[in-house]
Amino acid sequence: MTWADTMGTFFSTPTEFVYFSFPWGEGLLKDEAGPDDWQKDLLDELGRRSMTPEQAIQIAVASGHGIGKTAFIAWVILWFMSTRVNPQIVTTANTKTQLETKTWRELAKWHNLLKYPEHRGMFEWTATKFYLKDRPATWAASAIPWSKEKSEAFAGTHDENVLVLFDEASLIDDVIWEVTEGAMTTPGAIWIAFGNPTRNTGRFRECFGRFKHRWITRQIDSRTAKKTNNAQIEQWISDYGEDSDFVRVRVKGQFPRASSMQFIPTDLVEASLGKVYHESEYMHAPKTLGVDVARFGDDQSVIQRRQGLVAFAPKKFRELDNMTLAGVVANEIEDFKPDAVFIDQGAGTGVIDRLRQLGYDVIEVPFGSSSSSKKYFNKRAEMWGLMRDWLTQGGALPDDQEILLDLIGPEYGFSASDAIQLERKEDMKKRGLSSPDCGDALALTFAHPVHVDRFEDRGFENLGNREAYDPFNHMTTGGAHG
Repeated sequence: MTWADTMGTFFSTPTEFVYFSFPWGEGLLKDEAGPDDWQKDLLDELGRRSMTPEQAIQIAVASGHGIGKTAFIAWVILWFMSTRVNPQIVTTANTKTQLETKTWRELAKWHNLLKYPEHRGMFEWTATKFYLKDRPATWAASAIPWSKEKSEAFAGTHDENVLVLFDEASLIDDVIWEVTEGAMTTPGAIWIAFGNPTRNTGRFRECFGRFKHRWITRQIDSRTAKKTNNAQIEQWISDYGEDSDFVRVRVKGQFPRASSMQFIPTDLVEASLGKVYHESEYMHAPKTLGVDVARFGDDQSVIQRRQGLVAFAPKKFRELDNMTLAGVVANEIEDFKPDAVFIDQGAGTGVIDRLRQLGYDVIEVPFGSSSSSKKYFNKRAEMWGLMRDWLTQGGALPDDQEILLDLIGPEYGFSASDAIQLERKEDMKKRGLSSPDCGDALALTFAHPVHVDRFEDRGFENLGNREAYDPFNHMTTGGAHG
């Protein structure tokens, strides 16, 4: 059997490859018996997926510090280089320094640790390239620093054997993720993203949320790994607290509750997702309908129902013209019978005009108009502020990952008069985020106080309360019980 034949037996068994290829228990590995538990688990999973790949294999790992992720990356590169023909491998990291001094240096270390000389001698390593000596042009792994301006370096990777590795993926710009997706069209192509979960927004976060169905995900606590500095970890816990965001990110491999300028904390939204109230606890509250009309081709129009402390599943539409959308909203009004309908004036002018033409009483809401409170810079910031207060008071959201990402996405600042100013949709898109259409639709349901004029229609003839509804006063008549 040739050496190539030997390597071929490890095509779908990366765990066995790692045990076979390195001198565990000897030399520099004298105190090591093999991969850590989390590494073995992920290698096993990668092997299972490689046996009969029907699509690309995508793995995202969020972790604390010091778990041995760069060693894992080096093993996967060596396994892929040794068991595939003409592999094309691209590796990047959050910075050029990280890529060259940590990720690529670790690859050189494990290349030198290969147990068998004939195996080690097959490959050559340079500062930016790792390749088969006999086929340097077609059988190679490249270390490529990412750049938004040169994202094409991650495009066009459509060979039969493709491996892409992101190190510190949380800080890699979303445009690089989008370009890399184009390389994941070949069954068996592999994309692995490692990172400390430092950001609550962006494509790495979405691997564990909106796109979780496409990714194999792991979140690894540093305290479960063999190689971590336990004394340092205990010091962090002592300094910052077990449940602090610092410990969540750097130790537990969990995403922070809120970034420094995130308007709505993640844990507040997560606690509200899927919350259930009995109908008797909110049926006496006013019904409001918010309609956010799409501005651009990649945005969506969203219709959001809310009654008291309960927000129902939103209805989302793409590429509907104003007349068609107006008809959909009219049907929604007839079915839900809301006490107030609030529609974004900006892109919704045509929808508003058509609904009024049809005889419906709708209220246009200019997002950029003045707030009724000096606390907020404009109407949009005020609505989002009231929505945040509603969540704090026990608001219930549908179990919808898109709503989660929309609500935690916007950041905020302060105007010259110290009023809270919410991040613009245009600026969110520059950060690689989607327009928070679901978030804006729900925020619209807080545009103005709502009077209930139809208590009798709902069987509450004896309540007699005609005061403006306070969405937070849920212990008195006219509010939703929580």
